[in-house]
Parts: sequence; structure tokens; C-alpha cells
Amino acid sequence: MQITLACVGSRPPANDPSHLLVSTFMDRCSGFARSTVEFFRDEELLLAWIARQSGRTQPVAVLLDSRGRTMSSEAFAAWIGARRDEGTQHLIFAIGPASGWSDAARKKAQLLLSFGPMTLAHAIARIVLAEQVYRAVTILTGHPYHGGH
Repeated sequence: MQITLACVGSRPPANDPSHLLVSTFMDRCSGFARSTVEFFRDEELLLAWIARQSGRTQPVAVLLDSRGRTMSSEAFAAWIGARRDEGTQHLIFAIGPASGWSDAARKKAQLLLSFGPMTLAHAIARIVLAEQVYRAVTILTGHPYHGGH
């Protein structure tokens, strides 16, 4: 499986502390899945990129949206594990534009995921998302990183 963290907005400098944290967590996922971080100038370019992703299965797009579904870390891991078990080849977790996702983008997503009703800065949302993806991987593999609290 491939996991992509996709972000609408400017790519931070390579030495940006938030980018380093995101890269660290995504690199730690590599034992479970190929993992990458991609940046797109706008929503349209991201959606076009998702449409071009080919494989045996269609990519599964998860958009972060404050109106989306909230999950515990364990439920998030179970959701990822179910996609893996269904044969999904590519999971794309996307953080949208500052103005929020368009209705058209929301309709194309297989899941709208929320970290709660608070608005987060993109850098913080990327860190939280990357850490939760890594936590999910450790839950699925039985790694002791996740203590269950």
C-alpha cells in the first residue's frame, strides 16, 4: 500500500521544523507502506493529480474537514486496516486550502475526517495527521508506540 499526505499550499523549506517532524513520522511508516508527502498549489491541481493515480484499485481520498467524522486512534487504525484488507493500493490523506474544501471536492472523497471543530494551522494539521498515520501503522503492526491512552 502507498500512503500519501497531500497538502494544498506552499511547500515549506526543507529545514522547517514542522516539515522535519512530518517527514520523520512518514519515514517511520515505510516499514508498513510506501509513504510520501506532496504539495499542490491549489485544490484543482490536487484533484487532478488524484484522478491520474492509477493502479489495480482506485485511490482512496480522505479529506481533512472540520465537518467530517471524528475517530479515536484505534478506530482510525481499524479504518486503515480495513482499506488494506480490501486491497486498496493508495490512501491519500489531504489537507485542503485555507478557505476549506469545495463541495465538489467533498463529494469526491471516500471519507471526510475531522480532528475536531477547532481550526488548525496547516503546519500543525500536517504534524498531527502524520503522527496519527504513524500511530495507526504501529497499532496495526503491534508496535509498542501506541500505549492505548
